[in-house]
Order: sequence, then structure tokens, then C-alpha cells
Amino acid sequence: MRLSELPRRTTAIVLDVEAISSNDAVARRLRELGFVNGERVEVMAAGPVGAEPLLVQIGFTRFALRRREADRVQVRVAVSVDVAIEPRATVEAA
Repeated sequence: MRLSELPRRTTAIVLDVEAISSNDAVARRLRELGFVNGERVEVMAAGPVGAEPLLVQIGFTRFALRRREADRVQVRVAVSVDVAIEPRATVEAA
């Protein structure tokens, strides 16, 4: 799935940034901004005209990306796992 296809407010994990050429400035800049394998990303909002630009959050930073830039970022939807925590046993003094 591409970042541009991700529904709003859905957390995903970055898999890769697609480079068109060996010295692709856009792909390099996206990686410098933090779009690297394993990072959590979320589309926060989309612009009013043609749903562009996309407001994207990676870490604690938000960026406005053109849809064609977001098309370059491959993601997978993050699976949330709820972990039940067992209460600690208390030891009473005798």
C-alpha cells in the first residue's frame, strides 16, 4: 500500500521509499525527513482541493506532502496488539 492510499488517522509502518533514479532527490529528502523502514506514520488530514496536500505525521513531526510524493512511500497498516498485564501478587508478612 502507498502512503497516499492510507486512510486518515490509520497508523502504518514505513516499508520503503521508491527511488525513480539512482540519485533521486525526492526519495533522498523523504528518507532524510524520517521516512525509513520501520517508522510509524499516519495521515492526519488532506487538503480541501483534490485532497492535496496530505498532512502526514512521522514521529512527533508533521509534514505537508504532495500526493505524488506520498505515492513514493510504501507502507503497511500497523497491527495494534493489546497486552493484558497480570496484577502482581502481593506477599504479606507473617
